[in-house]
Amino acid sequence: MKVYDDKHIKNVVFVGAHSSGKTTLAETMLFEAGLLNRRGTVEQGNTVSDYHEIEQQRGTSVFATPLHTEWRNYKINIIDTPGLDDFVGEIISSIRVADTIVTVLNAQQGVEIGTEIIWNYIDTYNKPTVFVVNQIDHINANYEKSIRSIKDLVGNNTVIIQYPIVIDGAQCIVDVLKMKCYKFPEEGGKPEKLPIPGDQKEKADHLHNELVEKAAENDEALMELFFDKGTLNEDEMRQGIKAGMLNHELFPVFCVSALKDMGSGRLMGFIDNVAPAAADLPPEQTVEGDLLERKKDSPATLFVFKTLYQPNLGQITFFKVKSGVLRVNDKMENSRNGETEILNQLFIMDGKKREPVNRLEVGDIGATLKLKHTETNDTLYTPGHPATIKPIQYPQPRTRKSISAEKQQDEEKLSDALRKLHSQDPTVVVKYSTELKQLILGCQGELHLATIQWQLEHVYGVTAVFEAPKIAYRETIQRSAAATYRHKKQSGGAGQFGEVHLKIEPWTEGMDEPQGFNIRGKEEIDLPWGGKLVFYNCIVGGVIDSRYLPSIRKGILEVMETGPLTGSYIRDVRVMVYDGKMHPVDSNDISFKIAGAHAFKEAFLNAKPKLLEPIQELTVKVPEEMVGSVMTDLQSRRSIIQGIDSIDQYQILKCAVPEAELFGYSTNLRSLTQGKATFKSAFSSFKAVPNNIQASLTSAVS
Repeated sequence: MKVYDDKHIKNVVFVGAHSSGKTTLAETMLFEAGLLNRRGTVEQGNTVSDYHEIEQQRGTSVFATPLHTEWRNYKINIIDTPGLDDFVGEIISSIRVADTIVTVLNAQQGVEIGTEIIWNYIDTYNKPTVFVVNQIDHINANYEKSIRSIKDLVGNNTVIIQYPIVIDGAQCIVDVLKMKCYKFPEEGGKPEKLPIPGDQKEKADHLHNELVEKAAENDEALMELFFDKGTLNEDEMRQGIKAGMLNHELFPVFCVSALKDMGSGRLMGFIDNVAPAAADLPPEQTVEGDLLERKKDSPATLFVFKTLYQPNLGQITFFKVKSGVLRVNDKMENSRNGETEILNQLFIMDGKKREPVNRLEVGDIGATLKLKHTETNDTLYTPGHPATIKPIQYPQPRTRKSISAEKQQDEEKLSDALRKLHSQDPTVVVKYSTELKQLILGCQGELHLATIQWQLEHVYGVTAVFEAPKIAYRETIQRSAAATYRHKKQSGGAGQFGEVHLKIEPWTEGMDEPQGFNIRGKEEIDLPWGGKLVFYNCIVGGVIDSRYLPSIRKGILEVMETGPLTGSYIRDVRVMVYDGKMHPVDSNDISFKIAGAHAFKEAFLNAKPKLLEPIQELTVKVPEEMVGSVMTDLQSRRSIIQGIDSIDQYQILKCAVPEAELFGYSTNLRSLTQGKATFKSAFSSFKAVPNNIQASLTSAVS
């Protein structure tokens, strides 16, 4: 295969809402360039991009799939991404390594909630972006509505390059950059180039002039030229459009029918001639603070943006060459762990097809097999020239489930599979909770979870059980109480004896010291699970030797790790040990540890114990017309609405919701709003559980 330099490599990622036509457009571009003899379809499950069994079963993209095509002496690397935000990890990784984002819209819908979610990531990374309105030939297509929705999303820096018209029943596209009209045969394919029809001339001239002005705004030399001549030629306009795209201040709009192969060739021409190449991008700042020059003669540096595990093949590592030239058998060092990797094979990937290459130049995207120490987000560099590319930041999980293997002997198999799933998709987060004694899996939603379950069963051969995770409650007290406990054990020889008198009280920040005690020592212990234990030595007259106080405290802390109500951690208590007895022979550390534990437990149960539940700070973005049903649902979940803001046609609800009430919320919100609402949550605080719920929880334990 021909090797392209950084000026002739264009890396684009196709993003957009579900069913906008990204996979079909990618397939059409490969066909148009002659890489395919026959186009596959999503419905038939035979596209180059959606080759995974689960994608063919579901009829939708689940993974981001790298492809490539060649068009007029340029190489276009395409990454086709899923449209559902459950698979946002695949989308973010792809955006991170793309030079240009192609945002595909369904002409019937325009900008959808999925598009808005993706746009936030595009905007964060400041990526050059092209909008493509697809399905212009559909009976319900509404191009004007689509344009309005793009302007609502990105503002007045939207510039129309093309718009659709119909002439004598034939689908046509008016191009105001080239000032041509393309008329397509009914079955699509190569168009006939025509002058712009007379009834469209005024509109086309107006849009052309707008495009000239927008192009001139992004380059001082072009602005002077524009003032001089009153216009710009096509090459000058291309220069200005590219500058505007690189500044993230100009967003061209094209239109196509991917299914009928209308307009895809012109889009590829624009990507070739105008869209930024790797060579156009500024140097990248590394974690170390250095600038990584995107140069061919620099030492090779790779950024790993995707990992995939395939049966009978193992680990496939996808990377972008950030600098230098990479050759087969090159040794590279991993900046995360210092391990050396030898890249024995290099590939260009087109779906599941691997095309071996001997080298890849700066700006290119490639893959290799069976690296032993490298994961997604790692940087590989030429030994002696260290660099670390800033890692991709992934969103926190929105859905959590406890997970275990159906068969106990499969636990190790499950652990290995989950490790690979996390490596493949970092938004799959797996942690063992020592508090809950559960393995907790976090992901982006119920569809994401279903995909994980499918992969565990069909790829890794392990059946997993998913359940609602336990809630990490806390226990505390609401009033003071005192208790005495004597531990005495005699069984021949040295016995055990220890007697402890103590009082406990609720602890709050800044409270006065306890009254009525002779305080001889104080320890404030920040508990690993939050809150405090404040431990006072109030012993008078040496009735308990000070060397036994640490044992008493240790016994108290052991009880605090498994509270009497539900076995949850205890927090925010202060303890005054004020009296007791000891024996000159039988007293020892274990005796006072046991006595302290029993005394504390008895006092705790008499101090009006209270269960606390974790509260999540929940932010929901919902269309205005759907706020009522969402708020009703939130109120049924014991939530407290703390504020409401407005952004465009959306309401932002800020709430405090018990974590126990958020189980299944992702699915419910999607159902209530047809997927048009989004949410994020984060731990906020612990609050007292209502009495009826506490009674239910404690009776279940007892």
